[in-house]
Amino acid sequence: MDLFLDPHSTPFAVAAIILAALTFLEMCCLLIGFSLSELIGKALPDDHGSGVSGLLSWLNYGGVPVLVLLMLFLGMFAINGFVFQAIARTLWLPLPTLVAAVPAFLVAIPEVRSLTRIVGRLVPRDETYAVDLAEFIGRTGEVTVGPLDQGLPGCVRIKDRHSNWHTFRARAAPNERPMAIGAQVLIVDHKSNVFIAITPPSNMLKAPDTYTGESP
Repeated sequence: MDLFLDPHSTPFAVAAIILAALTFLEMCCLLIGFSLSELIGKALPDDHGSGVSGLLSWLNYGGVPVLVLLMLFLGMFAINGFVFQAIARTLWLPLPTLVAAVPAFLVAIPEVRSLTRIVGRLVPRDETYAVDLAEFIGRTGEVTVGPLDQGLPGCVRIKDRHSNWHTFRARAAPNERPMAIGAQVLIVDHKSNVFIAITPPSNMLKAPDTYTGESP
């Protein structure tokens, strides 16, 4: 705690607090069927061809949601800074804030690049535009954030034709009964990037991971 409150560690403490706040907000948003990560991603301006765009591409932006990228960077920056200051305090005195922040920032960049490669394989994006959304119409999926009704969207996860998982916002079709978390659904339409789901016929009910992806 002394290290956290040390004025020389202020940038790292602030980064840790922002990380905790973003994590809390994303969890709250998921509970109501809303993706903060998606909102931030869509709010970012297109910056193709610039140095910033090239750096983001090198950091695997697009392979993971932008919010995950930001959270990984904040986490690694804070960890690096606290480690540097802890070592400096053990050997002599705390480093000046700028002296510690610059290497913590620079070291965090390759660390984030490595971590995004791992996270990108383990965690599906909230939404992807690499696959046409229309392709998912007629496929079955599983409710992951719900229940799905005609109100605020929940989330469903669906496999594409390459057997890759994707997670999308979805709501129940009009007059459809609420569908609980874990229920299988059939995607029948999408409006404004929100899928419309119904309860699938009994002959289509099967484990989502064995679903072939063929339209009915």
